[in-house]
Amino acid sequence: MNNQIVWVDIPVTNLDRAIDFYSALLAGEVIKQTYNEFNFGLLPHANTSVSGCLIESPVEHINEFGPLIYFNVEGRIAQAVEVAKRFNVEIIEEKFQMGEHGFRAVIKDTEGNKIALHSSVG
Repeated sequence: MNNQIVWVDIPVTNLDRAIDFYSALLAGEVIKQTYNEFNFGLLPHANTSVSGCLIESPVEHINEFGPLIYFNVEGRIAQAVEVAKRFNVEIIEEKFQMGEHGFRAVIKDTEGNKIALHSSVG
């Protein structure tokens, strides 16, 4: 069985400070990286797709949305978005490609939580 939760984006207001904190807290190096125009801190992981990152965000974004959890819908992202639509939930971002990192869509669940759906294939 595949992991259901595969990634989390944790919003932070000060990336360097957050990298120091999470590196010490997790006893593992959080690596500062850049992808396109985004700077982020990659959390320690065991060379799997199950991990997360620290992403610099305005404080208002943190207070409103908090962390973004990615759920695995491998090979069926379009179908999963259609299922979500049948529940009349908000589709925040339709499916789009994240370069070599696969595809994601961002929706609200039936309770108002913002979540991401992820698949390595479209």
